[in-house]
Amino acid sequence: MNRRSFFALIALTPFLAGPVHASTAEAQQRLKTAVNEVLAVSNSVSSRSALAEKARPVLQKHISFETMTRRAVGVGWRQFSGDQQKKAVQLFTTLVIRTYSGKFTPGESATVNFKTALAPAAGRVDVPTDLIYKGSRYNVTYRMEQESGWRIVDVVIEGVSMVANYRAQLDASFKKGGATAVISSLEQSVSRP
Repeated sequence: MNRRSFFALIALTPFLAGPVHASTAEAQQRLKTAVNEVLAVSNSVSSRSALAEKARPVLQKHISFETMTRRAVGVGWRQFSGDQQKKAVQLFTTLVIRTYSGKFTPGESATVNFKTALAPAAGRVDVPTDLIYKGSRYNVTYRMEQESGWRIVDVVIEGVSMVANYRAQLDASFKKGGATAVISSLEQSVSRP
């Protein structure tokens, strides 16, 4: 690279950083809105089942469950029929909402501290947070992608990706019996109390 090119690149750097900063700010604001809406729901209900029911539309607005399901299933997703994909998304959504709403006690306040958002790739933002709940602190990173607005596509809790965790389970089911086995596994998980 010659000197002129180098200085031209340096001169453009502030302009290149602008859109990335705007993207991270937009994604972080979207996440803050989602967290505040979920906390408001949590404070307005008295049971975990009510929390899951009332949080569902809020979470569906802010989380791309289709993307999460597709990534959790992995390469086998392409072998699912359209109906099987819809069924898998429906079951996975129910499982995730029920599992994670079951971790919280309605009315118990949680605090979420947002850290500086990162943009590891175009159209993707990672928002690290500290979740403080019942005296314990948890590192939670929300992975967001630009899908008709910023939406959550993965949640990494204490370094463990939710999508990768489910992928390990669903991949084993897929290897045993394809899409039918994955759907059956999800149905069994959802039917457990």
